[in-house]
Amino acid sequence: MKILLLAPQPFFQERGTPIAVDLLAKYLERADHDVDLLTYNEGDVRHYERVNHHRIRSWFGISDVRPGLSGKKIVLDVFFFLRFLMMMTRRRYDVVHAVEESVFMAAVICPIFGVKYVYDMDSLMTTQVIDKLPVIKFLRPFLLFFESIPMRFASAVVPVCQALADVVKDYRIKGLFTLKDVSLIDSSAPPLPDVVNVRSKVANELPVLMYIGNLESYQGIDLMIDAFSESLKETPANLVIIGGEDQHISLYQKKVAELSIESAVFFLGKQPVSHLFDLMRQADLLMSPRIHGVNTPMKIYSYLDSGVAVVATDLPTHSQVMDRDTACLTEPNSHAIAVAITKLLNDPKECQRLAVNAKNLIEREHSKEAFNRQLTKIYDYLAEL
Repeated sequence: MKILLLAPQPFFQERGTPIAVDLLAKYLERADHDVDLLTYNEGDVRHYERVNHHRIRSWFGISDVRPGLSGKKIVLDVFFFLRFLMMMTRRRYDVVHAVEESVFMAAVICPIFGVKYVYDMDSLMTTQVIDKLPVIKFLRPFLLFFESIPMRFASAVVPVCQALADVVKDYRIKGLFTLKDVSLIDSSAPPLPDVVNVRSKVANELPVLMYIGNLESYQGIDLMIDAFSESLKETPANLVIIGGEDQHISLYQKKVAELSIESAVFFLGKQPVSHLFDLMRQADLLMSPRIHGVNTPMKIYSYLDSGVAVVATDLPTHSQVMDRDTACLTEPNSHAIAVAITKLLNDPKECQRLAVNAKNLIEREHSKEAFNRQLTKIYDYLAEL
């Protein structure tokens, strides 16, 4: 098949959606499809044999485009749409695989050219918009209806998790395939020599709690820090926070100082995805205090594959993947999380039980082999339409 893959985002960057797009591009290449990939101008170069990477121009010097709704994305999406239209006029495609908001572009253009399109659904855009602009939450029913329009006309809808699939089911979509994310770690790989030595940073032998990811408000970082501060009264430990922009790190460093726990909290900044496993296995507990959103963060699959017990908030973003046999799920409040931290740090057998069960879950349902099998089903289905 000739496939146009639309990914309106910086590419490549080491974060969830670009990583998923990279996995998709590699699969399509291995499956002998002929692929054009269209992205924003920003991002690192990735090399493929059968994927032709096209970037829009760097309009108005726009850079540092972050995930979620923003003025920068709106401006770039106008030019992304025009480039998409130009590519459609110059080449005949069998399928347009549209990621995130590009599905609206595909819903407008593809019927004109008689081309099938796939909605690659990484999140519920309505939720993202309302989280960003809570003043318009009264518009939620309208926004959900508007978001459902491209779903209804897509040849296939591919949500990334069960919670999103449940939303799509309400619209009676025929070509519905859940494409679950995968672990990004290779536990068989030898340790990398340049990975940060966490023990040298904390300079003690106390247990290490570790959080990896961005520091946006929906991640519940305030909640985690408050819980850790409370747990210190019972069980001395370290909290290591990996990831985040400089301004977010500064904000949380101030909070830590206000709680007088700065000697136990360490911010290590951004680290390469290739270092994830070597960092995780230096932890005693992995933390995911997320408080908003329905899609499961991609990092969770690597957490569960790490061999380290996970503490997470008991919300659909987590519970659609994990249960109480694979992670310690807690109410999303600081006291409940503090109790969970103390309990697990004093119960190594329970930590081991959770870690073993979690790793087995990943091998069964969230391996790269399972990801590739599901993509094969999707494209076999499209070929028969």
